[in-house]
Amino acid sequence: MELSRDELIRAVSGQMPEKRWKHTLGVMESAVLLAEKYGADPVKADLAAILHDVAKYWPVSEMEAVIRDNGLNEELLQHDKQLWHSEVGAFVAKRDYGIDDEEIINAIRWHTSGRVGMSLLDKVVCLADYIEPGRDFPGVNHIREQAELSLEEGLIAGFDSTISLLISQRRVIYPLTMLSRNDLIAHL
Repeated sequence: MELSRDELIRAVSGQMPEKRWKHTLGVMESAVLLAEKYGADPVKADLAAILHDVAKYWPVSEMEAVIRDNGLNEELLQHDKQLWHSEVGAFVAKRDYGIDDEEIINAIRWHTSGRVGMSLLDKVVCLADYIEPGRDFPGVNHIREQAELSLEEGLIAGFDSTISLLISQRRVIYPLTMLSRNDLIAHL
């Protein structure tokens, strides 16, 4: 049974600190604006944005168990734990919140890494997560400027920012993020 939007907001907001909920509100606002600008469904963008970080503050052991016990993408377990919440969030959106729209589920699943062949909704939610008004990191204004040109240019700038940060910190780069970036460039 799918919850109403208000019920969903109450359920999700209770699973995260206030600061993260403010981020989620910003992603909701940005996702709807991007959807309207670029022709995606603003209702779906809003729902995916509400749920995009639903599992972000779950214990790592619980996220790992959900991934292992439900046949989800175990390759993620070899990579940064920051990636896990997207896969778990997509699963939880369906299992616990009755979201059965695969487009919404996929937008949740791919909002951190991207994927080759991103859908319009995938792009909207992923980019909204980068540029929501509360975000303040080096390069965010460049990403926002590129988002005015196109979803693809905004996402490439976002992925470039993430990849550059990971390189500067000598951290492993999730291969799908590189593939996502390259796919966007190839289709420009």
